[in-house]
Amino acid sequence: MATIILQAAGAALGGILGPVGAAIGTAAGAIGGYLIDRALIDSTRRIEGPRLASAQMLTAEDGAPMPRLYGTARLGATLIWATRFEEGKETSRQGSKGGPKVTTYSYYANAAFGLCEGPVAGIRRVWADGRELDLEEVTFRLHRGTEDQAPDPLIEAKQGAGNAPAYRGTAYVVFERLPLDDYGNRLPQMQFEVIRPVGGMSEKVRAMALIPGSTEFGYAPRRVRHDRRKGEGDIVNRHVLHAPTDIVASLDELQALCPTLTHVALVVAWFGDDLRAGHCRIRPAVTDRHAPAVAARWRVGNVTASMAMVVSKVAGRAAYGGSPSDDSIVAAIGELKARGLAVTLYPFVMMDVPAGNGLPDPHGGAEQAAYPWRGRITCHPAAGQAGSVDATAAARTQVDAFFGDASPGQFSIAGGRVHFSGSGSDWGYRRFVLHQAKLAAQAGGVDAFLIGSELRGLTTVRGEADSFPAVEALCALAADVRAMLGAGTKLTYGADWSEWFGHQPRDGSGSVFFHLDPLWAHPAIDAVGIDAYMPLSDWRDGDHDGSGPDGAAGPHDPAALKAAIGAGEGYDWYYADDGDRRARIRTPIEDGAYGKPWVFRYKDLWNWWANPHFDRPGGVEVAGPTAWTPRGKPIWLTELGCPAVDKGPNQPNVFPDAKSSESALPHFSNGGRDDLAQRRFIEAHLDFWDPDAGGFEDAMNPLSPVYGGRMLDPERVYLWAWDARPFPSFPLAGDVWGDGGNWLTGHWLTGRLGNPSAGDLVAAILADHGLEAGDTGGAAGWASGYVIADPASPRAAIEPVADLFGLSLRFEGGRVTARR
Repeated sequence: MATIILQAAGAALGGILGPVGAAIGTAAGAIGGYLIDRALIDSTRRIEGPRLASAQMLTAEDGAPMPRLYGTARLGATLIWATRFEEGKETSRQGSKGGPKVTTYSYYANAAFGLCEGPVAGIRRVWADGRELDLEEVTFRLHRGTEDQAPDPLIEAKQGAGNAPAYRGTAYVVFERLPLDDYGNRLPQMQFEVIRPVGGMSEKVRAMALIPGSTEFGYAPRRVRHDRRKGEGDIVNRHVLHAPTDIVASLDELQALCPTLTHVALVVAWFGDDLRAGHCRIRPAVTDRHAPAVAARWRVGNVTASMAMVVSKVAGRAAYGGSPSDDSIVAAIGELKARGLAVTLYPFVMMDVPAGNGLPDPHGGAEQAAYPWRGRITCHPAAGQAGSVDATAAARTQVDAFFGDASPGQFSIAGGRVHFSGSGSDWGYRRFVLHQAKLAAQAGGVDAFLIGSELRGLTTVRGEADSFPAVEALCALAADVRAMLGAGTKLTYGADWSEWFGHQPRDGSGSVFFHLDPLWAHPAIDAVGIDAYMPLSDWRDGDHDGSGPDGAAGPHDPAALKAAIGAGEGYDWYYADDGDRRARIRTPIEDGAYGKPWVFRYKDLWNWWANPHFDRPGGVEVAGPTAWTPRGKPIWLTELGCPAVDKGPNQPNVFPDAKSSESALPHFSNGGRDDLAQRRFIEAHLDFWDPDAGGFEDAMNPLSPVYGGRMLDPERVYLWAWDARPFPSFPLAGDVWGDGGNWLTGHWLTGRLGNPSAGDLVAAILADHGLEAGDTGGAAGWASGYVIADPASPRAAIEPVADLFGLSLRFEGGRVTARR
């Protein structure tokens, strides 16, 4: 019977390189082999291989403390239970008939290792004697350290029913028959990368967008192998050792961090090749037609690798990953559904327009901008350019060419694959979306489906008589997708934050159009979708002296960010140009003609949702309303995110990407990484819209008398974004993925979601000591992880955090406050 012992681990602050546990155990029984003259060997001779004479179990000091973890850290483990080593014996004959019989012995350990105080969300990587362990080759179980966890079944089987401790409140791992051959037939030194989220934000997450969208096999939950030669090959969708494939590792961590997660939007990309609507083709692409796995296994509809578009290159590397294979999409939908998650399928257009393309630019440039946003696809010449076809029949012709002629009847499933019987030259947008709808049907259906997103440059193009041909085309597409997927799938379109509420042409006419209302009101559309990247701040470095006009205490002020969801830029005022922005000359948003300023406010969801809409051609309001029914459908935030960069909330729609003409920093940003800016932006929205959040104001998200739900569905706030490429392989594996450098200050939540802010860290430490935290929102800074190894007073535990982040701690009103 093993002795249950606890042993202390070291402490670490920040980073994922946490403490290494004290060395425990001794090696025994490594016995050298010996050489025998073959002439003396006969069939009766037996050779005994190395064998343990005795096994001394790891020992530790009784009563030593268990560490406390906040965030993520690499922890040394403490042996808390073990059995005697199990011996395996195998006898085989060497050589030909008449050769000696050789007996070899193998040893296996049943052992439990204590990690830290629980509960934890999960573990990522495991090391044995400093080498990462392939967890697919061993049997292990994690007990998260809850107060109601049951005893491990192996321990209970060995100790007897009723005699096995459950180690409640302690996170621990049990290995069953761990092979010891590689460790000199002894228990190795074990280290675990443990995740214990702090702050509570991850527990509020109900919906997430899953990217990258462009990954040929990255969504496949089963291994995809390419063989260089017989018996030799690589697994192209496994870059971790703690899960069978990348997406499984990624989803395991996502669900561990977000226990209330309900919805996942699976992003699937095809590629556009021209900003001129009449010339743009939307096609699936690969990175290399001749890559063995791609050539053998990749297929999208009728298109094999040899027929596919090849994405362009930047500095010799593919500018994007390829489009997901059809099989991987269907398998990913099945994997998500098997995990109890509701799937939203999200067709997504990426623009593969490289530098030096020489293509005529509808926006008036010498050539089209490199790797632009899909929202810049428009008529040629674009509105506002000399000779523009906007507001003419020619614009409709160009828009119709973009959408193409594909119809639902041209898609079928045969041999487990989607087939398209339409014209091989029809690479219109309809073919892309209807193909994804057919895949959704093949997968047994999905919970929701987006018919597109952020096609702002198209939806605002006018045809003859102030018509909007792209909106008409989206309505027809929605009806077709509804026919293919049935009433059980909810449909919407993810409008850009600058597009969703209406269109005011910059032609001096004063016209106001609720141009998307025919789509929002369409019977096939279930919700108003918004990609919500509205600014929540106008912070400048000079505002630290208290001179800022918005009353914010700092760039991360939670109250100020939350208040700006329904105030500030885009609600109360706007900047007429960049000069006004630099000088902070704010122009009020007003409506002198009709007293409806909400018509011009992209942040005013309440009035837009609750009121009838009246178009104003030429600035004159028409007598009859649009098709929109006030309070008639819920709003979904189909994307919500912020870059992890200094002053990210100033301009959350921008992102870093050196190859793209769209790459930019938020207004007045110094470009430094700032995870807290991202976190506070997202927390502000989650707390603002959720009726279960503290401080919720019912008037800000009222109930609808039409459908009985909230104006904005809090379960449909899709955070942007979580990557199917698991952290830290992404972003560190630069030889595999070329966009890893963008992670540092990009929108990714992968690798950040469970990490504590300085304020959350202080509050959690106080709570663990039975003390109540006051206001810690002014405590700027963040850490990847923090470990307290030994028993300590609250002051001793907090002082390293306060010193690192320059915090001022005060005892006010019976509570501890933290400010910077």
